[in-house]
Amino acid sequence: MQESPYLKGRDDLIETLRKVPFLHSYADRFLRKILELSKLRRYRDGEIITRQGEYDTWLYVILSGEVKVVRDEEEIARLDAQGGTFGELAMIDGEARSASVFASRPDTACLAIDSSFLEHLELPDRREFEAVYYRLLAEILAHRLRTTSSELSRMKQAMEFIDKD
Repeated sequence: MQESPYLKGRDDLIETLRKVPFLHSYADRFLRKILELSKLRRYRDGEIITRQGEYDTWLYVILSGEVKVVRDEEEIARLDAQGGTFGELAMIDGEARSASVFASRPDTACLAIDSSFLEHLELPDRREFEAVYYRLLAEILAHRLRTTSSELSRMKQAMEFIDKD
């Protein structure tokens, strides 16, 4: 993995963040806050990004490439959309990673957002940023829930079709 320093002061990246679907509506000052606690990480094909069962404080946003999500040695998903996210559940409940994530293309790059910074903010700043951060997580999870509900509906229809035969 190649990793940048924290991106504080990198206003040149604000337009890149605006291209990420769930970040496009945030004011520049919140995007700057997100950059302050973020690093750019580049991965080689097959390199592990997160490991199932481990604890960490990072939320990932795919900027380029593709990742493979593996749970109990079985691939359960591939994410390749710019702005796709992973790692958000651990940010919400503090539990261990529920799956491992591997880069599956040589050009995989992610914005890694460190949520541990919240512990170090003064209370007024912390409350303001938590409101933005948790709204961000809610939008990610709402999108995932809609996708999962749609997939479940398709699977139920397919099962009903098979049961009729």
